[in-house]
Amino acid sequence: MYKLWVIVPTYNERANLLELTGGLFKLDLPLTVLVVDDASPDGTGQLADELVQKYSSRMYVLHRSGKLGLGSAYREGFAYALAGGATVVGEMDADLSHLPEDLSRLWQALASGADVVVGSRRVPGGSIVGWSRWRHLMSWGAATISRLILGIKTRDVTSGFRLYRAEALARVSWQEVRSDGYAWQEEILYLLERSGAHVTEVPVIFKDRTKGKSKLKGKDIVEFFRTIVRLSGQRF
Repeated sequence: MYKLWVIVPTYNERANLLELTGGLFKLDLPLTVLVVDDASPDGTGQLADELVQKYSSRMYVLHRSGKLGLGSAYREGFAYALAGGATVVGEMDADLSHLPEDLSRLWQALASGADVVVGSRRVPGGSIVGWSRWRHLMSWGAATISRLILGIKTRDVTSGFRLYRAEALARVSWQEVRSDGYAWQEEILYLLERSGAHVTEVPVIFKDRTKGKSKLKGKDIVEFFRTIVRLSGQRF
């Protein structure tokens, strides 16, 4: 029997967390939500604790000491979920840019035989709503360069909306992924593709956040391209 754990990293997402969890728990899925909160000053962690009381064994919270990075949040979250018996581990943003109802379509693709399912903005039917031209250009450029240099076949390299089978994760050293920021997405995808994992992209509409501020910083962009250089040295 499948057990799906979805990891939701948070930092100052109190305005979005209630709506997100409400949407997720309406789905007919064997779902557990794990919030990994980086000591949010706005009280996101406290709200998550209150939601745990509401959803009982279907929701958990990891409280961390500070803002330690997206990649490190996923490393801790994956370890916690797999130790809890997860057979499928998911990633999802807390800012409602990923629609909860789309998780069911990713789940269907996984049930059809995929090892990894990516909610993709860059396949027919997928799109991005609310971004500036500059952000579109940066995202497209990062994905294109990453695919060309590293040989990644997946089109949406930077998507943070994914499902992974536990057995696919077991074939790679995900615990040793060095990226602490958004480059986590490209590095773990690179490792999974090299391991022979069957990756499927499902089109999704990504809607830019309407509440709160983006966490993407200049250092994350630098780390992304440094990761490309580091991984390219392993490829050849």
